[in-house]
Amino acid sequence: MLRAAALRSAALVALLALWETAPRLGLVDATFLPPVSEVATAWWDLLGNGQLGQHTRASLARSFGGFGIAVVIAVPLGLLIGWYRPVAALLGPLLEVFRNTAALALLPVFVLLLGIGETSKVSIVVYACLWPVLLNTISAVGNADPTLVRLARSMDLSTPRLFQKVILPSSVPAIFTGIRLAGAVSILVLVAAEMIGAKAGLGYLINASQYNFAIPQMYAGIITISAVGVAFNQLLVTIERRLSTWRVPA
Repeated sequence: MLRAAALRSAALVALLALWETAPRLGLVDATFLPPVSEVATAWWDLLGNGQLGQHTRASLARSFGGFGIAVVIAVPLGLLIGWYRPVAALLGPLLEVFRNTAALALLPVFVLLLGIGETSKVSIVVYACLWPVLLNTISAVGNADPTLVRLARSMDLSTPRLFQKVILPSSVPAIFTGIRLAGAVSILVLVAAEMIGAKAGLGYLINASQYNFAIPQMYAGIITISAVGVAFNQLLVTIERRLSTWRVPA
């Protein structure tokens, strides 16, 4: 376990060492890429004066709110589309149109229709997160083991029981792949949305720091976003493992 932990941390330590030494040796301009120690000092100052906590809470509320709404909508809808072919045939063309339309391309539309307040920011996160979860759920239902489905039908299981005993357990890995993708998307899209008309949030912090040429604070915001993304992904991995305890390791 110690060896595995050392291997996982070696690349990160090397990156931090390179980040610290490159500006000090003049390999890069320290004005635009300050040493990581200066960034850490700026991060600590932002934490101490409460700004980092304020901006992080604002971003998490928007990101997790939009992410949660997307999951609640996408999983049942994906199960419905994946199981009932007429519904898939009806909604298929619309899915193809919207799945290929980037969320950030629609950001001006959301702002025009919903304003620059919280509604537009949460809505763009919902839209961006909806498609990974929905498409992976549809695929998971369509790829359910036909032998198990036929066996369940031969036992006269009702459709709700069939979903409970066969479809949902076998679909958990694929569905959580979409959920983990949506988790990453929820943070990335939100940061871009917060750069337009926001007064709080990590995206606002990064944008404001850039305009004020507070470069260490800008990198502190970027590092915070990365840390939040890693922690959120690990949380989703833990939940997936708990829901997949029935699986036999290969």
